[in-house]
Amino acid sequence: SRNPLFQVLFNHQSQARLASTSQQLPDLRIEGLEWGTQTAQFDLSLDTQETVDGLWATLTYATDLFDAATPNRMARHWQNLLQAMLDDPHQRVAQLPLLEPLEHQVIVEQWNDTAQDYRLEDSVQRQIEAQVRRTPNAQALVFGAQTLSYTQLNARANRLAHRLIQAGVAPDVLVGVAMERSTEMVVALLAVLKAGGAYVPLDPDYPRERLAYMLQDSNVPLLLTQAHLLQALPVSAPSHCLVVEPDDQWLSEYADTDPDVAVDAENLAYVIYTSGSTGQPKGAGNRHCALTNRLLWMQQAYTLGAEDTVLQKTPFSFDVSVWEFFWPLMTGARLVVAAPGDHRDPSKLVELINRHQVTTLHFVPSMLHAFLQDSQVASCQGLRRIICSGEALPVGVQQHVFAELPNTGLFNLYGPTEAAIDVTHWTCVDEHRDSVPIGRPISNLRTYVLDAQLQPVAVGIAGELYLGGVGLARSYHRRPSLTAERFVPCPFQPGTRLYRTGDRVRQRRDGVIEYIGRLDHQVKLRGLRIELGEIEARLLEHPLVRDASVQVHEGKYLVGYVVLQDSTLAWRDALSTHLLAHVPDYMVPAQWVLLDHMPLSPNGKLDRKALPAPDSNLHERHFVAARNTLEQALVAIWREVLELEQVSVEDNFFELGGHSLLVLMLKERIRKAVGVELSVSQLMLNPSVAGQAACLEGSAGSSLIVRLNSQSRGTPLYLFHPSYGSVHCYKAIALALREHRPVMGVMCRALAEEGSEVPAWAAMVEDYTTQLLKAQPEGPFRLAGWSLGGNLAMEVAYGLEQAG
Repeated sequence: SRNPLFQVLFNHQSQARLASTSQQLPDLRIEGLEWGTQTAQFDLSLDTQETVDGLWATLTYATDLFDAATPNRMARHWQNLLQAMLDDPHQRVAQLPLLEPLEHQVIVEQWNDTAQDYRLEDSVQRQIEAQVRRTPNAQALVFGAQTLSYTQLNARANRLAHRLIQAGVAPDVLVGVAMERSTEMVVALLAVLKAGGAYVPLDPDYPRERLAYMLQDSNVPLLLTQAHLLQALPVSAPSHCLVVEPDDQWLSEYADTDPDVAVDAENLAYVIYTSGSTGQPKGAGNRHCALTNRLLWMQQAYTLGAEDTVLQKTPFSFDVSVWEFFWPLMTGARLVVAAPGDHRDPSKLVELINRHQVTTLHFVPSMLHAFLQDSQVASCQGLRRIICSGEALPVGVQQHVFAELPNTGLFNLYGPTEAAIDVTHWTCVDEHRDSVPIGRPISNLRTYVLDAQLQPVAVGIAGELYLGGVGLARSYHRRPSLTAERFVPCPFQPGTRLYRTGDRVRQRRDGVIEYIGRLDHQVKLRGLRIELGEIEARLLEHPLVRDASVQVHEGKYLVGYVVLQDSTLAWRDALSTHLLAHVPDYMVPAQWVLLDHMPLSPNGKLDRKALPAPDSNLHERHFVAARNTLEQALVAIWREVLELEQVSVEDNFFELGGHSLLVLMLKERIRKAVGVELSVSQLMLNPSVAGQAACLEGSAGSSLIVRLNSQSRGTPLYLFHPSYGSVHCYKAIALALREHRPVMGVMCRALAEEGSEVPAWAAMVEDYTTQLLKAQPEGPFRLAGWSLGGNLAMEVAYGLEQAG
């Protein structure tokens, strides 16, 4: 091997061997020789010599790895250690100081000199009310065809706020909000703040059990929701729910004046639940002062004005959405809210950006990469700011933005949910570096890179990132022990706290922070924060599983490793179905690996590095080769996108490692290769080559009937859509029945065909009856549906009977 056994050498020569500079032996004299070599034999070597005059040292380094400042700094740190040992020989090694006093002062104090005199007592809702008085008739909110002025939005929120106050909402009272993106969602969030409460976002797409846990753990006395979602929510007492209506006359008996509610800076503004390592999500409660500080810094840094439009597209269960909602409303800008699902489709985002002249929006870097693949992205020349956060920003994506959108500013932000959205910022520049930094702390925040003893590490040395300042969350909701574990006393400012992020970082010589990775098993996948321990804990609850581990494969998708109690052919489906009932679908492994036993390290712990790489071709499936030119073209595209050697036309895209962002790449590749564009909905609801080929050929007719599993034998089960038109809600049951029969979804025509209107009831039933007879001319039929879908199934059954 050409790789050396080691890269760093320490070589010490004792005084006994060098008692004199020369030695005389019979017929031989030995003298020391100074050898002025210019070549480093190792990356770094420290040679020390004891002489009668003292201790001498030489530090030799490879100049292609280190600049002169780095080894000079190392030498000073080594001298500091030696001096500290002499000053106090009884001091513990872990407490010996590396840094010089001036260096310590720069790292701890100078780089954290972020003080700004913001009026933190002015809450976000009060600043929005002040903006209403300044620009009462300006456009505040746009959602589809709906438009509200600042006065109209404020009046709606005020009426709802007075209703909430009547229901007992007050400072530090939590209010659940379970809504889809809409005008009503913005009104509800603002109303909760105006009433003095703190909102708890509950994503309706989450599994029912997860929502039930969040409702129970947060103990919200009131839940705001929409009529079409009410039946899907795990709420036992409807009296505790308040349906927010779209009608402008709703709650007209309540005053539209600003409520007079005193809110303290320490009161909670929102509680957002994140993945938890113990198997259950945990709620981080953020304070008004932290939110106000974050938004005032953002305005100072990026200066939104009346000419700006912000696109709100982040799911409101993620804290980036908080600034998307409230920053534009504080500053007189216009807020455009994307329709549910549009945030996943680059072509729709391009259309939204251009139609509404959007100047500012946020991207998770992986979604930004997908957005940049769209052929029309260069048309978005009105964009002034792209703000990235959620995961590491690759240099390649940064350079792609500079190439496609040269007049757009790109900003890389970093922050955990436990610290009011973002805590560091970086303005991206076109420079040759290996990584994009996360930058410096924002106003009134402090960042420390510390070792295990909470001592600052030297420049360039990796350590854990700790956060201090006004931005920290108040606590984890009803988790005092976890709060004490993660929020620790600050050794530099007594009486204050630090939040330990678990992120491994280092600081450059100019104080700029570079992100390295995680110190624990928390991961970010496509911007989504995931505790692998939560998934593992859920897997261990299944009776089939004896042992389990979950890993991220090459930063692309989750892989589940399991040791089973009993072997069964459908174990993958059983475990996926089990997880779908407990965690969001992005936390379900895309691939599974069955092991006889988990690899262990010598001390008996799981050796994660020894877990084998997944082999997607080991799936127990029937291989079907491409049967025509179109399927051959699609197979080639799949192999490229998924980086696989072999693809069956019956394979499921998501079971082979596909995910929502790869769907976007697949969509663009198909458009370029075939010349026909399939919608994201069509691709996700037809996740096989065969199904996508049928869509392209038009053989699926209107594409209202979509395959939900890969089974081809048996009488199909047709599941009719509920009120919101999609059939995604049947994913778990389709997976559970994959070994038994085909499961087909009947989706709403308005969702399947862009631009179509929702038909009248009788026309809808007639349409679905016709589609079923085309797909299956003879009986028997198996029909079912949930909520509105149940009524549709019954009516279509009557229609089939009448058709003979």
